[in-house]
Amino acid sequence: MRRIMFMLMLVMGCAALSTIQAQEKKLERKDLPKAVEKTVARESQGAEIKGFATEKEDGIQTYEAELVVNGRSKDISMDVQGNVLEVEEEVSMESLSADVKNGLTAAAGAGTIGKVESLTKKGKLVAYEAVVTKGKKHSEIQVGPDGKKLAKPQ
Repeated sequence: MRRIMFMLMLVMGCAALSTIQAQEKKLERKDLPKAVEKTVARESQGAEIKGFATEKEDGIQTYEAELVVNGRSKDISMDVQGNVLEVEEEVSMESLSADVKNGLTAAAGAGTIGKVESLTKKGKLVAYEAVVTKGKKHSEIQVGPDGKKLAKPQ
């Protein structure tokens, strides 16, 4: 019985450790690799820097800069060479095309649309995502640049 309990605790500990390792780790600017720092310096001109983080995604070490530009959030994800992988940028509903507005509204159903962000990967706009509130529940919806609901999250 003790052996089974020990093995169970060992398995649970390993599972917890792997979850912890996949989480974001906060960084100071001085701890960024030189190439990432160079990209941050270029991309953050005129922005307020809120912070930095790193994590491993799909086996790739990524770095994220959290910025505020003109009062709107902008998160930039980079690889260790400083290549921009992804940009999530807060946008206003008013700035969206009619197709995107209609798509988000349809996907939200009876929910209330909150923060809306554009999602760009490797320089190409791939989606718009929004936080939707229904009662006390929050969820995320995504539509493509054409306003059509995406089958799988980008």
